[in-house]
Amino acid sequence: MINAYCARLAERVGFKALYLSGAGVANASCGIPDLGTTTLDDVLTDVRRITSATKLPVLVDADTGWEDSVGIHETTRCLIDAGAAGFHLEDQVPAKRCGHRPGKVLVSIDDMVDRLAGAVASRKDNPFVIMARTDAVQVEGLDEAIGRADRYVHAGADMIFAEALTDLKDMECFAKAINAPVLANLTEFGRTPMFSLDEMRATGIRLVLYPLSAFRAMSAAAQNTYHTIRKSGTQSSLLNTMQTREELYDVLDYYEHELQINHALTEKKQ
Repeated sequence: MINAYCARLAERVGFKALYLSGAGVANASCGIPDLGTTTLDDVLTDVRRITSATKLPVLVDADTGWEDSVGIHETTRCLIDAGAAGFHLEDQVPAKRCGHRPGKVLVSIDDMVDRLAGAVASRKDNPFVIMARTDAVQVEGLDEAIGRADRYVHAGADMIFAEALTDLKDMECFAKAINAPVLANLTEFGRTPMFSLDEMRATGIRLVLYPLSAFRAMSAAAQNTYHTIRKSGTQSSLLNTMQTREELYDVLDYYEHELQINHALTEKKQ
């Protein structure tokens, strides 16, 4: 889910929780690669728009937390104030890479524990969820990743994000070893195969992400639309693939908002 409108669409089809991807903020909102160059303000802009459009809980990708304990404190408090239900912090260095790309570099376990401790202290009594993401499977191996995750749980992480696992047996091993809910990322064209929810449940994985599925589909459709208009000078051949004006208005409760605005204007004139 990449923006407030997509949040509305996801809510309408029955999803009970939403996820704001850091790559989604970088790619869709800023038009740049996901290489750790987006800011907390970039993320907060999208979070505020999304939480204003839906009451569903939103988990936010907070990358590495924007550095030191002061940054972690500000990140935690600002995301709580923006209405997020939780975030995940990862154990890469600040110049992070996509979790499904080579060349990832991790911080030490102690440094990641410090990040988590700063987040736990900053949330105080708020039920804000703190999730720890580890990229260690690809870098250090499964056993080391499980060891890291166990330390992260003891440091206060409520949940663990096990990135880029490639095998159902490894997922089962990870989930059984960790005394906290474990999340898997089913992003397309990455290292993790497109396992089904039933397969995920059987391993003990408790949460699954589809961070950019709709964005990739939308982008392909948009590119095709631009090509078609540029080539033929009309979009008429694409109309049967488009959302209609009435369908858009239905998602946005357009007519209800229009009535409220007209009513307010009428009262103001009186």
